[in-house]
Amino acid sequence: MAQACPQVICIASANERFAPGTVYIGAPSQHLTLATGQSGELVDDPNRVYGNRTIDLLFASVAKYGEARGIGVVLAGAADDGSRGLAMIGNSGGLRMVVTPVNAPWRGMPENDIEFDRSVDVIGSPLQIAAAIAEAVGVC
Repeated sequence: MAQACPQVICIASANERFAPGTVYIGAPSQHLTLATGQSGELVDDPNRVYGNRTIDLLFASVAKYGEARGIGVVLAGAADDGSRGLAMIGNSGGLRMVVTPVNAPWRGMPENDIEFDRSVDVIGSPLQIAAAIAEAVGVC
């Protein structure tokens, strides 16, 4: 992954302030969520209570702290993780974007997210989603 990504990729630390141009991930038994002040919070999960709900957990935090500035993007995945959290982002005024399932290597998650939250803001290719994000944040 690091070879294909021009951004710095690191495992997040508790209460670490997010830096632009950096990709943060959680550790195997800790899930990364958004907290106040552009920082992350790590949710310990040694028993994998959130094992199949990590994206819902993240998206719920984006809905809570990002409110109308939050953007949830689903590119691929299995099952229905992300569906509830993506709907929460929409309910808080944020944007919901899902790759067209035919463009996803694993279609289950995009298909379920579209079905669960019938008012997804953008359904398109990865390039269309990137353009929509750029437009939403005022980059272009």
